Amino acid sequence: MSRRVEQKAQARERVAALRAQQQRAERRKRLLIAVGAVVAVVVVVGGLVIIKVAGGGGDKTATGPSGAADAQIVAALTSIPAETFAKVGSDDVQAAPAAITAPALTAGGKPKVLYIGAEFCPYCAAERWPVSVALSRFGTFSNLGTTHSAADDVYPNTPTLSFHGATYTSQYLSFTGLETTTNEKENGQYKPLDTPSAEDQKTFDTYNAPPYVKSGGSIPFVDLGGKFVTSGATYSPEILAGKTQAQIAEALKDPSSPIAKAIDGSANVYTAAFCQLSNNQPANVCSTDAVKAAAGKLGKS
Repeated sequence: MSRRVEQKAQARERVAALRAQQQRAERRKRLLIAVGAVVAVVVVVGGLVIIKVAGGGGDKTATGPSGAADAQIVAALTSIPAETFAKVGSDDVQAAPAAITAPALTAGGKPKVLYIGAEFCPYCAAERWPVSVALSRFGTFSNLGTTHSAADDVYPNTPTLSFHGATYTSQYLSFTGLETTTNEKENGQYKPLDTPSAEDQKTFDTYNAPPYVKSGGSIPFVDLGGKFVTSGATYSPEILAGKTQAQIAEALKDPSSPIAKAIDGSANVYTAAFCQLSNNQPANVCSTDAVKAAAGKLGKS
């Protein structure tokens, strides 16, 4: 009987010791959390001070305004190896420009590609990459910008390019890229940027609606020579999360990269559409197996 009493007493002592150990651990945890919070506040405040000083006292949003694209980023758009386009293909592309029956869209005697988007828009942010890559196979951009989608939208701060102020030169195609607003708000509204011409606005209003696209008014909207249209992104902006424009540009040449598979794959499909507008010129682009295969995606979105 005394042995049972002794065992019970020992059990109570072990339980008490365990509880005391847990309490000490909990106190240490709370202390570490408190210390960590203080350190975090100091780091944040210090960082803000540094940003304030480095920025010359100017106020900046989390996304920041558009700026000029680095020359290396622009060069990366035009130097993706043919082998990468071939390996990526277009099998994984889930959406593609839809064929429409409409008058030809032209400018300067060449088929016109019209892009209408906005800098705050994460889906626009995603789609500018394949549009730019594909167009770079037919001509040359000047004054491309870089920006991010809005910080307070879905897929916040998606890194991207900007067509605001950019020009495009090609012997095969013409291009108009419009960003209707910035990614920064003023009085609760995104600041206006590019204003479509009456003709471009009419194209947007007419063909960015059923039956040409699934839902009306969405951006980005791309009209490819009056032959194809697309509205929205061809892949998820989530693929670009946490990357810089330079990292995305670097990934474009790696066919095993999810970024290359998404962007280069969609670019192959856009390229196939552009080849139909340009009478399959340039031949070194339009005659590739990857582009020919991608043509099978057109009109099936």
